[in-house]
Amino acid sequence: MEFPHDFRWGAATAAYQIEGAAAEDGRGPSIWDTFSKTPGKVANGDTGDTACDHYHRFEEDIELMRELGIDSYRFSLSWTRLFPTGDGLRNEAGFDFYNRLINSLIAAGIEPVITLYHWDLPQPLEDTGGWANRATVDAFRDYARACALAFGDRVERWITLNEPWCTSWLGYRNGVHAPGRQDLASTIAAAHHTALAHAAATQALKAVSPSCQVGITVNMTNYIVAAGADAEAFEASDLLDAQLNRWWIDAFMTGEYPVVLKEAFGEHLDRVFLEGDANLLIAEPDFLGINYYSDSFVGSAKPGSPTLAEEGFFPFDVHADLSVPEDLHATMTDMEWPVTPDGLGNLLQRIHQDWPSIPYLMVTENGAAYEDGPDATGVVNDARRVDYLTRHIASMHRAISAGVPVKAYFAWSLLDNFEWAYGYAKRFGLIHVDFVTQKRTLKASAFTYRAIIEAGRVRA
Repeated sequence: MEFPHDFRWGAATAAYQIEGAAAEDGRGPSIWDTFSKTPGKVANGDTGDTACDHYHRFEEDIELMRELGIDSYRFSLSWTRLFPTGDGLRNEAGFDFYNRLINSLIAAGIEPVITLYHWDLPQPLEDTGGWANRATVDAFRDYARACALAFGDRVERWITLNEPWCTSWLGYRNGVHAPGRQDLASTIAAAHHTALAHAAATQALKAVSPSCQVGITVNMTNYIVAAGADAEAFEASDLLDAQLNRWWIDAFMTGEYPVVLKEAFGEHLDRVFLEGDANLLIAEPDFLGINYYSDSFVGSAKPGSPTLAEEGFFPFDVHADLSVPEDLHATMTDMEWPVTPDGLGNLLQRIHQDWPSIPYLMVTENGAAYEDGPDATGVVNDARRVDYLTRHIASMHRAISAGVPVKAYFAWSLLDNFEWAYGYAKRFGLIHVDFVTQKRTLKASAFTYRAIIEAGRVRA
């Protein structure tokens, strides 16, 4: 597979999932500190207090990145490590840590790609309403500006928010993510405010570093409608696609949300969408980050099937079957997601077709959870992850060959880590982590990924 000469190969992580040192050097509590310590919220009572201890071991982890052969590292900043209460109170020890990390990456020949927000909102901001409170948009803008002033001389590419759909819908509607709330009005407010926050942060970053490149990362999927499905299944597919795939992109491209959602959300959206917001939402992108793991499926409802609203967190009284087709059950990952590699290339082509003015795309997360650990000789033979990565990268390559401007790929994840509500029960890493000893072991997938990177560079 030949890749463009400027194509970047990377791996991705998030602060709360790997850093640990949760109460060290002035770091304040985030909503994930609170949520993970609430009984029954996280599997096995796990927390991110120690995680992968990256805070103390980042130099070792950078050496592993060098061994992998990656030239870009996408990581998030811990807002509460920099601003413990989410406001103007700075914690210089936090700035010192990220300066050391950034400088060490650059010295190793690895580009730092920063995500400003990967779900760890400062708890004091949640105490005043969190993302359902419009004031959080202003706090995020100020935080973005401070980060640009501190790190913008060395960081070219910035991602404002990671997966704001998860922030709003998983955090405020069905409660499986922090802060664990279950309120539709707060959910729609959070969805709107994260869109406003992306635009506000983009302007703040550009004001400090005019030449920097700014985008947002959204989690996306293809909704595959079953052959012969009824009209209600197609209606469900459009609603779900609008809610997950189109909400944030339409916002920063046009200043408007999908019409079907404006109608469905009604007064909940009218209450928070203020005069002038259409202009405030627009943020000309430098790129779009896409997190892709698998396709989703929509079929005609079976007798007795619940509505989308009854199934969890979709506020739509529409019946549909969202189960995975039986022929894909054998491919399930440990997350019970099917393996659908063609979907990545199809999604990239769809994005380029529907929003052709976006300058370029980056696959900012792609990976699979499998439990494979070291055998008696210390080798981690994660053959299923090898197959997953190889086939998804090939699918991405087909999209590039078809003219889609994809400029980077970040495998999820560099390390086995704290997988949110699953705790340490799900392993996505290219590198195995023993969470007792903190020993790192490169998996077979890491060596395969290195070989793909080397081959792509040689042929480019």
